[in-house]
Amino acid sequence: MSDLTTLLEVGGPVAAIGGGAAYARAKHPAAYWSTVGLPVSTVRLLSSYGSVMEACGLTVAPSRLRILAVKAMTQREVRPVPPRRGIIRPTTTGLRIRLRLAPGQEPADFAASAERLRHAWGVHAVYVTTVKPGVVDLRLVGYDVLRRVRMPRKAAHGPLKVPVALREDATPFVRDYRTIPHQLTLGATLSGKSMYLRHLVAGLAPQSVALVGIDCKRGVELAPFAPRLTALATHPEQAAELLPVLVNEMEDRYDLIKARQGITPGTPDEEITSDIWGLPDHERPVPIVLFVDEVAELFLVATKKDEERRDEMVTQLVRLAQLGRAAGIYLEVCGQRFGSELGKGATMLRAQLTGRVCHRVNDEASAKMALGDISPEAVQAACSIAPERPGLAVAGDTSGGWSRIRTPYLSLGDAAETCRESAHLVPDLPALKPFRPDVPVRPVETAAPGFLPRPVTD
Repeated sequence: MSDLTTLLEVGGPVAAIGGGAAYARAKHPAAYWSTVGLPVSTVRLLSSYGSVMEACGLTVAPSRLRILAVKAMTQREVRPVPPRRGIIRPTTTGLRIRLRLAPGQEPADFAASAERLRHAWGVHAVYVTTVKPGVVDLRLVGYDVLRRVRMPRKAAHGPLKVPVALREDATPFVRDYRTIPHQLTLGATLSGKSMYLRHLVAGLAPQSVALVGIDCKRGVELAPFAPRLTALATHPEQAAELLPVLVNEMEDRYDLIKARQGITPGTPDEEITSDIWGLPDHERPVPIVLFVDEVAELFLVATKKDEERRDEMVTQLVRLAQLGRAAGIYLEVCGQRFGSELGKGATMLRAQLTGRVCHRVNDEASAKMALGDISPEAVQAACSIAPERPGLAVAGDTSGGWSRIRTPYLSLGDAAETCRESAHLVPDLPALKPFRPDVPVRPVETAAPGFLPRPVTD
């Protein structure tokens, strides 16, 4: 009886601790990782590093000098040598280890064994990145960081840089317009595409940039950001008038660059430029980011009469995508569906959009249109996105690299408030003034009947 009482006294707290750990792991994975997962995974890694590397085939034969030393000093069997391991660096989401490759190894060997390493060390995922020739970083992620997104505090900020989502390896996904000028973003209804666009507008609002929108859904997506928009077209007829103005603005900027290129034999190299970023600060025109929401509305026509207008708009979009980068004009093209059946110019426009972000789509053809020229695995990953995870997407570029990302939640009210606070940053572009959207005036709050406001006293 006394043994049973003692067992119950000991088992009660143990069960409570176990239940609390299970609850924390399910509801608060970051806290669970910092308190339990990190020390357990560190001990597991340190105790099994050599055997795991050998089981994964990531060891090499020892050098002759090592063989002679082992045989001379001990009678042990000479075992293969694992890669030299650096200091284990803990992070808020996992671990980082730097490895020096042995002769004959390559980073692809470790990438192929990432799934084995994940199971051996009990972590959520393992990612391999090359630091320099002969050195790789293993990034161990302790839990699913895309289930509840928390952006890192230290994210790359700067001109035309917006940390808009979190990658599956716990690093921020930064939309850098200087590196990838134009991008295609696809997503079905309730897939998170609007949230992604909302983050871009809110991130660019405090910067010195002109924001131009084409929203053929009567402006329901971009109209809340009207205080910060330089121009807004809410139906195809307005877009047909706005796009030629942007093309003329681009041509004027090329004339400015050409005038600056009056190269003489004594001109310093830093004064020779082929884009606006080489111009002096006082001469450089403000960059323009053009958001096109529901791009299919610009391609579709209802009557034969509209075909000419459609062809002109598509031609101007393609010209902006081909030539706009040097003039500081960048495109963010969004839509639910994008395919060659939209008509002439669709595939030509897509070819100029280097960046690709594909949320959940309703058909495989749209995923192939966005990611088919990047990787077949990226297409499969986009087609497997569940409706229960809005904001999850596959991001890549035409270089072939891709990763899963997820956008954190940002309310429309917060994004609109950011645009209102940045309304004074709207640049003065005379050509776009006719397209400046009307900014609604906030209603003045009045006191309820029967109640008079009291004056503030010391």
